[in-house]
Amino acid sequence: MKVAIYVRCSTRDKGQDTEVQARELREYAERRGWTIVEEFSDYVSGAKEFRPALDEMMKAAKRRKFDAVLCWKLDRVGRSLKHLVNLLAELEAVGVALVSFSDNLDLTTPQGRLMFQIIGAMAEFERSLTVERVRAGLAHARAKGKKLGRPAVAVDATKVRALRQAGKSFEQIGETLGVSAASAWRSTKVPALMG
Repeated sequence: MKVAIYVRCSTRDKGQDTEVQARELREYAERRGWTIVEEFSDYVSGAKEFRPALDEMMKAAKRRKFDAVLCWKLDRVGRSLKHLVNLLAELEAVGVALVSFSDNLDLTTPQGRLMFQIIGAMAEFERSLTVERVRAGLAHARAKGKKLGRPAVAVDATKVRALRQAGKSFEQIGETLGVSAASAWRSTKVPALMG
């Protein structure tokens, strides 16, 4: 099996080095009889959106340059549970498995794929809890009389109509009155709401 190695350290400072991870992953691949075709190393915080080596690895995976990605630990790959699940789904869609050395997770096996399903279920559960909390917070705010959403823009519909009769477009009217073209248009359609 052809594998790629992905390693990440948050910083090059403080003696952190991806070589510690890479060395053990090379030894593991050798014990399993796998051929390492490429190594990808990032030196960025896990929370960062931009990870050049991870992006390059995903491009290579889509071109099927390898059968599996071997990483030190799941938190080296995923920024969050949601990001990890999406990344695993992308890899699975192109037929590339993930093997996490320290987490003992091998998606090339049935047990590993079961574990992936459990991880996905946990991510979905986490999203559901977040939605519930947001809805509860909104309901609480409404119960306290808090008005939610953007404040309505007051547009003088009489001025808008006069400018329209003068041949101005809604975009020109919006610029003249300091509102969006859509707000100017809405004021002529629902005058009671727009003032």
